[in-house]
Amino acid sequence: MNRRHFLAQSAAATTASAFAGPGAASPDIPTMHLATNVYPWTTFYRRENRDWNADLDTGLAEVAATGVSGFEPVGQSPDQIRDLGALLRKHGLEMRSLYVNSKLHDPADAPASIDAALAIADAAAPLGCRFVVTNPSPIRWGGGEDKTDAQLVEQAKNLDRLGAELRKRGLALAYHNHDAELRRGGREFHHMLAATDPEHVKFCLDAHWVFRGCGDSEVAVFDAVRLYGDRVVELHLRQSAGGVWTEAFDGAGDIDYGRLAAALAERKILPHLVLEQAVEEKSPRTLDAVAAHRIGQANARQTFAIFEPIQ
Repeated sequence: MNRRHFLAQSAAATTASAFAGPGAASPDIPTMHLATNVYPWTTFYRRENRDWNADLDTGLAEVAATGVSGFEPVGQSPDQIRDLGALLRKHGLEMRSLYVNSKLHDPADAPASIDAALAIADAAAPLGCRFVVTNPSPIRWGGGEDKTDAQLVEQAKNLDRLGAELRKRGLALAYHNHDAELRRGGREFHHMLAATDPEHVKFCLDAHWVFRGCGDSEVAVFDAVRLYGDRVVELHLRQSAGGVWTEAFDGAGDIDYGRLAAALAERKILPHLVLEQAVEEKSPRTLDAVAAHRIGQANARQTFAIFEPIQ
């Protein structure tokens, strides 16, 4: 443990003791809910020449074997979510959140995209879903085009509309970004949060996409917390070393997640925690998906142990 990580852990412990009160859970009894998103599993499977979608029963059995509590899928249709619900129950996994794709910058496409997302959410709500995460799609997948100001205005309007409809259903919409939204001074990222109602549009902080989108800047991550921390309802967890995604999540790396945990807890912000520790071309090749997630979930529970008495 390096000095920076030690100090962050010490600060976290101090803050946690301040929040703990009568009836608080014993630190020896793990109560933290920790989920994993489907995306990292697809990246591990791909490099092993496996198809995640070929056998979801086996795949979810592997997810459960890692010790995580929940699973965040990418919602594609109401039927897919209902079918997935039965498998999740079989393997003892919760689905407190789901990710849906949306296309909101084009007025010709947005109404159908909103309706599709709401239909998926309606299927997920009876399964215990609380958060619907979306990252409005780029102009063209794989392309480098930036949206115009008019498209950003349209997208924010429709994002707010989607959030308002989900709120009527008792669900929270969480805006998620990748690195592309940080281009051009981060105008897309900031407009989606500055131009929407905080009651309608919450924030899924993917710390590493903010880090990478701002040129591998940890300063940018903590600035995002200062600006939009009160809207954070979900936290995606991914770590890197020297800018390259590691195989297993570790609180100490390019991003000081111990410091991040302490900063959120100090403001009594207790987001839903979701591992999204994917691998990329330059990542090490020493672990399979199950081994990596076993290590990662243990590290995440230790890093965010501050949340145990107050989650």
